Amino acid sequence: MRYRVLGDVRVGAIGLGAMPLSIEGHPDEARAVATVHAALDAGVTLLDTADSYHPPGGAPGAGERLVARALATYGGRTEDVLVATKGGRGRTADGGWTVDGRPAHLRRAAEASARRLGVAQIGLYQLHKPDPAVPYAESLGAIRELLDAGTVRLAGISNVDTEQILLAREILGDRLVSVQNRYSAAVRTSEAELRLCAELGLAFMPWSPLGGISRSSLDGVSRLEEDPRFGAFHRVARVRGVSPQRVALAWLLTRSETVLPIPGASRPETARDSAAAAELVLDTQELAELDVR
Repeated sequence: MRYRVLGDVRVGAIGLGAMPLSIEGHPDEARAVATVHAALDAGVTLLDTADSYHPPGGAPGAGERLVARALATYGGRTEDVLVATKGGRGRTADGGWTVDGRPAHLRRAAEASARRLGVAQIGLYQLHKPDPAVPYAESLGAIRELLDAGTVRLAGISNVDTEQILLAREILGDRLVSVQNRYSAAVRTSEAELRLCAELGLAFMPWSPLGGISRSSLDGVSRLEEDPRFGAFHRVARVRGVSPQRVALAWLLTRSETVLPIPGASRPETARDSAAAAELVLDTQELAELDVR
């Protein structure tokens, strides 16, 4: 496993996005825990969840409780595992998503997350999404208070633009260590944010990093060869004898030294395959082929 940094913490270059383990369609408890354990066995040391990762109509924190149980039952070392969670979003009974960036809510949410995770201090706490009804500086102020109080060790933000990153840096200083935006071979709208994170030394954590690649694998080879965005990943994968998902993650690692993908998984074999991307080094010719848009 190669490594990347979040502030002063070194973590495996591939993390685990735990969202699929606790939202609708999630696997049973045994498989979910086995998936986390498989990721840890493969060298993953960053687990990403959120208080809103629960089925519609359920109680907040199902994902956090699952991660806590998986760590508690793991037979190996967990001292180096960084658990990242998020606050500021919720679920509706019909499966929708809400946003709540009120400072009072964020303070309560972080304290509840710490209790569910069974920790005195949350390793990485991320503001899940800007709330259009609340000035972003006020939401960030609540994160700063949580840092000052010791409830949170490191802070991150998610679903943001470059102006919001700069504002967060101004308010949180060097305790802001990460940005989590959607980014993949199919969705590259956060190029400016990725570049800014590289300049500032912030970890850029793509969510849904396998978007497009996973879906394209269902389309058949003929369709894939017609689409230069996805076909190239499958062609390189066939030559290398690995999955196109592994190639996609290895490609993401080349976008910047601060990129830290957090692919989701709901099966142990998927978690292991994703983690192996940290050891897949793509050559110049392969990268040129993969960078076609």
